[in-house]
Amino acid sequence: MLTPIKLPTSISPTSIPTTSKVYTFKQKFLNMTTRTDLLNPIHTFLEALTNPSPNPNNLLSAFTTSPKPLIHEHGLPQLAPFLGRPFTGQDGIATYFELISSLLSIKNMVFEPEENWVVDTSCMAVSLRGSATFGWKETRQAWDETFIYRIKLAVDRPGSGSGSGEGKLAVCEYQVWADTGAAYLARLGKLGDLVGSKVGEGGGEGIHVDIDAEGTR
Repeated sequence: MLTPIKLPTSISPTSIPTTSKVYTFKQKFLNMTTRTDLLNPIHTFLEALTNPSPNPNNLLSAFTTSPKPLIHEHGLPQLAPFLGRPFTGQDGIATYFELISSLLSIKNMVFEPEENWVVDTSCMAVSLRGSATFGWKETRQAWDETFIYRIKLAVDRPGSGSGSGEGKLAVCEYQVWADTGAAYLARLGKLGDLVGSKVGEGGGEGIHVDIDAEGTR
């Protein structure tokens, strides 16, 4: 004989999930950001970065308006004007890229295969490595460098009536780790002093002197 189960008297109608609450949960679950969702805006941003003639508007449009975007290139601020300081908001983003464009030449920028990227869908961030040849325009000294990006995305919500970009995934945080020592030496015109030196292995390998404004020897 089956024994009746006595329900707890503490259960109230308000504690039972309603259909609308269950639907909202399912909707959020089904709308979870996927790897592909994250990679599409990342590729758009990287294509804008690697364009030989970068369009400032394309770079700015890759970033959110709200939440306020951030660029931070790690390093001591005494080493270079674009290091160790936060660039925030659309104006700050524009200032960072203007500094980079005025001070540095960049060529041969490539990134590791996508399967090696670290894609975290829970915090909507992608980390990857790349390499390029950077040159300090004023001193005409350049160096080969491997760098790391951590790019965090968010849904851009600039407000109603702001255009077709509202609601899209865009870059909200762009962090860079790079060779700040080489940048500092090139800025001082002393990077060429390492050519032929016995410091470490390779001597002057990866160092280029007497480049033109486009980073070509």
